[in-house]
Amino acid sequence: MATAIQHQIRAGYGFMERNVNLVKRYWAWEIVWMVYSIANSLSVSYIGLGMEVIAGASANVDGRVLVLYLVIGTLVWRYLSIIFIWITELISIERWEGTIEYTLMAPIRRITHMTGQTVFAVLYSLLFTAVVLLVTVLLFEIDMSQANLFGGTVMLIAGSFSFIGISIMASVLPLIFPERGSQMTHIVIAVMLLVSGVYYPVSVLPVALQTLAVFSPATYVLDGVRLALLEGANTLVLWPQIWPLLIMGVVAVPLGLWVFNQAERYAKRAGKLARNG
Repeated sequence: MATAIQHQIRAGYGFMERNVNLVKRYWAWEIVWMVYSIANSLSVSYIGLGMEVIAGASANVDGRVLVLYLVIGTLVWRYLSIIFIWITELISIERWEGTIEYTLMAPIRRITHMTGQTVFAVLYSLLFTAVVLLVTVLLFEIDMSQANLFGGTVMLIAGSFSFIGISIMASVLPLIFPERGSQMTHIVIAVMLLVSGVYYPVSVLPVALQTLAVFSPATYVLDGVRLALLEGANTLVLWPQIWPLLIMGVVAVPLGLWVFNQAERYAKRAGKLARNG
């Protein structure tokens, strides 16, 4: 029993190590992606200062408040979307490396495979987001002295579980549809971007979209992080945003694994494990 557990742990670590090696191999792409992410985050954040200029002095628009609101939205979304991308690209990576048959036929549990992938995704996303946050804070001279950084981090981690479950479910699309499945996952992330209040309050949305926002984990993560960083709310005060995320995670992760397992069985029967989609 102990030997079997050790084997699964080593296998999970192996998938993490494989992803680290991929990052090292394509280091130039990582620099490009980092520069793009920083530029994109700054571009959105500058909308806050732009609105102050456009509205004029008589409109009483505080550009700094808008900048902070947008900065938090872009950083939280960057964190969650990177997790989503790394997990949904799981099958695509195997196809690129020409290892999809060997990986899905290997004598390891799928939960081991997913655990290695998701742990790496969370750690990579935290590091990536921290770099973007540092550049943004320095450029806009944002005062973080009153912010509850620990509470904000707790919100990100709590939201990771439900996002992982959703990402695992979305990752079946590249498995079932080798040609365009990877592009199809963008539908999921686009809908969540629309309804979660990344760049605007959910209250401005139509009623139908506000209803969808209730089921998006990103909605609660954004609300909680903004409370922690903008208002310096105590971590205990964030509990109303944390408990829905924990419930979503408890439901989404097992459901995601079950959906992936069913899709994997279908893909094997239908001969979908081609190295080149």
